[in-house]
Amino acid sequence: MNKLEVKGKLKDNKLPEGWTKNIIANLFFLGRGRVISEKEIVNNEGIYSVFSSQTSNKGELGKITSYDFEGEHITWTTDGANAGTVFYRSGRFNCTNVCGTLKARSENIYVKFFAYLLSTQAKKYVSYIGNPKLMNNTVAKILLFFPSFLPEQKKIAKILETVDEAIEKTNAIIEKCKRIKQGLIQDLLTRGIDENGQIRSEETHKFKDSPLGRIPEEWGVVKLKDVLEYKQPYNYIVEGTKYEETGIPVLTAGKSFVLGYTNENEGIYSDVPVIIFDDFTTDSKFVNFPFKVKSSAMKFLKEKNKEEVVLKYIFESMQLIKYPSIGGDHKRRWISEFQNICIPLPPFPEQHHIVSVLSQIDETVEKEQKYKQKLERIKQGLMEDLLTGKVRVFNVN
Repeated sequence: MNKLEVKGKLKDNKLPEGWTKNIIANLFFLGRGRVISEKEIVNNEGIYSVFSSQTSNKGELGKITSYDFEGEHITWTTDGANAGTVFYRSGRFNCTNVCGTLKARSENIYVKFFAYLLSTQAKKYVSYIGNPKLMNNTVAKILLFFPSFLPEQKKIAKILETVDEAIEKTNAIIEKCKRIKQGLIQDLLTRGIDENGQIRSEETHKFKDSPLGRIPEEWGVVKLKDVLEYKQPYNYIVEGTKYEETGIPVLTAGKSFVLGYTNENEGIYSDVPVIIFDDFTTDSKFVNFPFKVKSSAMKFLKEKNKEEVVLKYIFESMQLIKYPSIGGDHKRRWISEFQNICIPLPPFPEQHHIVSVLSQIDETVEKEQKYKQKLERIKQGLMEDLLTGKVRVFNVN
């Protein structure tokens, strides 16, 4: 990144020198995607991306043999939970009917800059009456403030793009580590690791039959209730419904995990580490910091005997359990079903060894996730400064 010189502070909501304003309809041609069915994608597999309303995988739903759009565009999600999500697109591609499209009317528009700029504004215009929507007629009227000097648009976009590239590289490291762990965990928790640090095989080690299949001779099979005891969460439920940005974490065992933070200083669970288990979905999380919870629909799980069982090993074993999909019966699953599930159990020292190997990967993932969060904060700060004209950037080389 080139050296930067800070100039031109924005005062009294006035446009910075060299900036202008205009509505999107005057800057871009507005369009829309078309209905593209899953059947069409399956029957016409090709090289041209089909983008939809989803946000995972940059919105890519699949690839087909033809394309509807070519060149630089901005797309946004028009309907549903992701309405107002903005993407920069280039090359040849397709969009489904829940995507709006923007194509520049002039060569004095740097499309990637405007993609960043619109991403800070679009959500403000989403209608949340019924199904969330951000339709073309609304987007057309959005007023944008931007530098009229094309090189400044490019410079701002380049700075933000550099941070995005760092975020993508960090994401790639995180995903690679997760794949490595997923590959290791199946072997470690079914075949184990010997005194030389090698994963066992039946060619070099003795195995035996068990209700779970072939396992190392030294291992046993236990039910979860044989090694874990549960505690109800009633004394640790947060009272407030509005969460803070700092304080004691408020947890759920589902994908969200940390819902927010509270300043409440009573009823904090601190006997960690502990497994929190969602009684309805059977999701679980390993927690090693003090916390409160949102609801009573969970159990706190602890090892019965710390001299025989490593809690983190039990948690990792639980992640391999293929539990049937849950219906809407709101049944409390731990007592009625889940605690009776069997898992293989190695000797205590080997449990530690297995956990140590997996924890090294977990630590790398945690480190990279913290770095990613730092980059996202940096990007947010840059966007607030550069896309408003609060801070101006010039090449001083």
